[in-house]
Order: sequence, then structure tokens, then C-alpha cells
Amino acid sequence: MKPFKKNKKEQYSIIVGCGRLGANLANQLSAKGESVLVIDKNKEAFGKLSPSFAGATLVGDATYLDVLHDAEIEKATAVVSVTNYDNTNILIAQAAKEFGVGQVIARLYDPGRERVYREFGIDTISPAVLSMKEIDKLLGVGVDAGGRNENQS
Repeated sequence: MKPFKKNKKEQYSIIVGCGRLGANLANQLSAKGESVLVIDKNKEAFGKLSPSFAGATLVGDATYLDVLHDAEIEKATAVVSVTNYDNTNILIAQAAKEFGVGQVIARLYDPGRERVYREFGIDTISPAVLSMKEIDKLLGVGVDAGGRNENQS
């Protein structure tokens, strides 16, 4: 499969996981005119994409190198792995780093693993941490990444 004729300088994003988050991100990037490829194991997941989605889709397991080669990961400027599984997301993110992708982001459900991801140069998005920060704003209570009240000693 040859999804796009891109050189390394043009924005080409690969999104792994076409759930609500992956589909919405893909739709937004596509609406901005960026080249985007969405990979998911389940062909039906692509039904979440907007009818105006102008990117490409690839049915496959992105933990397999042949799927990443089909996606032309070596040409990607960004890889965002947003499956429902932390271990899958880290494996894909590490592979993307090995292929030289500059911006790699992984969704992380377990905030305790965030430090390890950062050591590999992988940016993380943690629903638990984001939720805590938003609740903190609403309540006006300082909460750290581990969920502890910063005002307590």
C-alpha cells in the first residue's frame, strides 16, 4: 500500500486506533488539510470517521512491522497511538521512535508509567491526569500527577 507520496518535510501523521479519540483527531487533521493515515485492527472502526475525512485508512495490527512499513512510517512526521491498551501504545511508540519519527505521542491510562515513556522521548496523554487537572481547576485544589493533594504534607 502506498498511502501518500510524501517527503519527510511535509506533515504526515499516522494515528493508531480509530476509537472516539483517534477518529476525532483524524477528522480534525484532515479538515486542516494534513495528510493522515488511520490504522485499526477493526475495519468497522473506520465508520467513526467523518464522511469528509480525506485521509487514508489501513486495516491491520500496528504492532507488526509489516503494517508499519505499509503505512510508510519512515515518512511520518508524527505518530499518535491511542488504542485502549498501554502496552500496545508503548510498543508502537517505541517502534515509531526507531523509525525516526520526530513527534510520537501515546495515550497512557496508567499515569505511573509516564516517567518511563518520557525517558524514551515519547510524549504521553493520560486521561486520568487530564481529568485530575480539570477537576483541580473546578475545585481549586492542588492535585499532583499521582492524585495526591499537594497541600497536604
